[in-house]
Amino acid sequence: MLELKNISKKVGNSFHIKDVSLTMEKGSLNVLLGPTLSGKTTLMRLMAGLDRPTEGDVLMNGGSVLGLPVQKRNVAMVYQQFINYPAMTVYENIASPMRVAGIDSETIDRRVLQAAELMKLKPYLDRTPLNLSGGQQQRTALARALVKDAELVLLDEPLANLDYKLREELRVELPKIFAETGAIFVYATTEPQEALLLGGQTATLHEGQVTQFADTIDVYNRPGDLLTAQTFSDPPMNVIPVEKRGPKFFAGDHSVDAPSNISGLRDGSYKVGVRPHHASLSKPKSKALAIDGTISTTEITGSESFIHLNADQTNLVALMHGVHRVNVGDDASLYMEQSKFFVFDANEKLISAPKQAGA
Repeated sequence: MLELKNISKKVGNSFHIKDVSLTMEKGSLNVLLGPTLSGKTTLMRLMAGLDRPTEGDVLMNGGSVLGLPVQKRNVAMVYQQFINYPAMTVYENIASPMRVAGIDSETIDRRVLQAAELMKLKPYLDRTPLNLSGGQQQRTALARALVKDAELVLLDEPLANLDYKLREELRVELPKIFAETGAIFVYATTEPQEALLLGGQTATLHEGQVTQFADTIDVYNRPGDLLTAQTFSDPPMNVIPVEKRGPKFFAGDHSVDAPSNISGLRDGSYKVGVRPHHASLSKPKSKALAIDGTISTTEITGSESFIHLNADQTNLVALMHGVHRVNVGDDASLYMEQSKFFVFDANEKLISAPKQAGA
């Protein structure tokens, strides 16, 4: 079990990590989700022993490891920027941690071939890293981490440099590998979709602080506050200030019934959040809050269209299936489904979430 107890890391006058406490069980998959510079890599370096916290303690299996050099910790780490031994073949790169550990040749060969099969590296085992593509080099680094049989495996955006097809395949395969090893896996990503695909538990980070840590699907369905909800939404969640008066929410000239589970909420100012795939330029059959604005830009991927609307200096996004032709500068209304409202109070704490937020 890995425990982080009130750890902080201060550089100069600024905190890169501030008062983080996390407990990660043996055999668990733990995702660190947050934007660039939110503190994911710094937190991993503290877990690995590459950096020492300014405050707090790091414990492995109940004992502090702050005084233990990184070489004596049973840790494997893979960065987005792959690191391999340039003079060694792919086979020897993958085998290197097992050779250091004194594992017999038969076991080494079996594990190397298994990892190479998974990472699509078998045709390249006799090559050196300089004769590989960037994606192949990253897969070599991943394979080496997987065969090390470490207690703690730290993966810092490890799939970012891979092509789309392989990235999708590994997102499916990696959780199966994690479940079989018994190690503690920590996986950093900027992508909410990747966190959902991996499952396990997710810690959302913002400016060096953990805003929530729980089962991934629970964090997605019931973010404790607006900051967590925005971290776990890509494109960003649409957020609208509303006034509750009687049974209705009002935004500008438009209104909609408040969700029935909070109809008795006292009148006042609140914020409503709706994920982009529950917003549309077409008026739905169900209850919806309309927001008027101007089309600012469109992004068409082929299967989906991202329509951006500027409403009183606020950027809103609708993610709509199919190709939708709209003109930049046109007036439009964005409809946000009432049944998909996340409602936050004046302190941006969650009051109400949809019954099926992930739908």
